Amino acid sequence: MALIHGGDVESFIRYYGREPIDFSANSNPLGLPESAKRAVIESLETADRYPDPLSRRLREALSGHYNVPVEGIFCAAGAAEVIFRLAAATRPGKALLIAPGFAEYEIALNTVGCELLFYYLEPERDFILTESFLAEISEDLDVIFLCNPNNPTAKLIDPELLLRIADTCREKGVLLVLDECFNGFLSEPDKRSMRPYLREYPNLVILGAFTKIYGMAGLRLGYCFSFDFELIKSLEKVGQPWCVSSVASAAGIAALGDREYLKRSLELINEEREFLTQGLERCGVRVIGSSANFIFFLSHVPDLGSLCREKGFLIRDCSNYRGLTKGYYRIAVRGREENIKLLEAISHIIKAGS
Repeated sequence: MALIHGGDVESFIRYYGREPIDFSANSNPLGLPESAKRAVIESLETADRYPDPLSRRLREALSGHYNVPVEGIFCAAGAAEVIFRLAAATRPGKALLIAPGFAEYEIALNTVGCELLFYYLEPERDFILTESFLAEISEDLDVIFLCNPNNPTAKLIDPELLLRIADTCREKGVLLVLDECFNGFLSEPDKRSMRPYLREYPNLVILGAFTKIYGMAGLRLGYCFSFDFELIKSLEKVGQPWCVSSVASAAGIAALGDREYLKRSLELINEEREFLTQGLERCGVRVIGSSANFIFFLSHVPDLGSLCREKGFLIRDCSNYRGLTKGYYRIAVRGREENIKLLEAISHIIKAGS
């Protein structure tokens, strides 16, 4: 089976017999918060019981943290599961996606036979979404998926344009699914979120996850917000019950209360993102986007990914994204020691190929 995402550490271990330094998955370099680790350990005492199928305590914690009504929150085993449930619950006939974009939107919509239209972001404009997108929103569309900041380009959507998109979708009866899974890594995440507009746009669904910002990729914990409470209820009916484990739920509740962890995370990301960006530019690559905890760049070395792999580093070769070709890469922001090692490896590879 061909794997299309980053983070495939196991394949590297099986081939090389050792651990790689993984820059291909964009999780928090600090790892799981200590508060969440303690909560996981404590939750094992009751792991013989079924978890709450409605994730009530977790939803209440999310409600208090993000100021969204409990009835407007659905929790699942990662944002990817929410995406698949949205497809199953709404069964859209026609969807509009941007390219390049997160692959799971397309994969999930294909499972329900949805017709897919693509709006291709232009490399000449550094893959920035422009107002020409508005002309593509028509009344025969059922759903639009957007990611802000976008994965893999690390580009933000202009706030005014995003509101105009939401207005147009509301007018034309189109469901707007906005993926904000990387919002927490922004310098001012609240100012860039559409959460304050949920009541104004009942056709809006916002995706979120603990996966990246809280380093919980292995625990699988995601959620969505919407003021379409009937849609939220329908998500519970199109998949298995108990989709959130008691262990993951306990970790999520603990993490939401750990504000010091978030503070340290943002300080680290801001500092190391700048360090990596400058280092990559010195290596001669063109950095295109760096809004979140990852950096999107173009290199004249088309096999940079495999050459980094040989040196023990996993980076994300983005050539399998719709709308991208060889030479585009994405790397996560990690700690200083690992970042230095990667930059040294990339510099050596580029000099050797010159």
